[in-house]
Amino acid sequence: MKPLVSIIMGSTSDMPVMEQAANFFDEMEIPFELNALSAHRTPEKVMEFSENASKRGIRVIIAGAGGAAHLPGVIAAGTTLPVIGVPVRSSLSIDGWDSILSILQMPSGIPVATVALDGAKNAAILATQILAQTDQGIQARLEGFKKDLKQKVVKANEDLKKANFRFRVS
Repeated sequence: MKPLVSIIMGSTSDMPVMEQAANFFDEMEIPFELNALSAHRTPEKVMEFSENASKRGIRVIIAGAGGAAHLPGVIAAGTTLPVIGVPVRSSLSIDGWDSILSILQMPSGIPVATVALDGAKNAAILATQILAQTDQGIQARLEGFKKDLKQKVVKANEDLKKANFRFRVS
């Protein structure tokens, strides 16, 4: 089995966030790989990775990084594959804003889709939606996931109806 998605993080300290994506791919039965690469400490390995990912069968890259968060942009500069950036709150970050802006504010020609701070699960869902365009099995599993989301909201509203308040009018 070859990976369709590559999950890359700037450091293994990003793993608590990025494992949300890995867990979602397990749930959706989508093969993925998981690696740490640093745009600042191993730039040559990042460029080698990004230039060869497509040749290896990777279809989407999720790149998470904290602090200056250059990893998603550097990867996007070296590939034509879709890159989804995950800003990660780190011990060095300015409440995550430095990561968000570093990933979000890419120059023209080097797009990186950016999800919310620590939003690795949404990155995985977006990657799954991209893959589902050409894979009916993934599409079916994704539809089941979305249906389950809807059912959770319906059930939550049913549960809310049971809550007793003296002045509740709805």
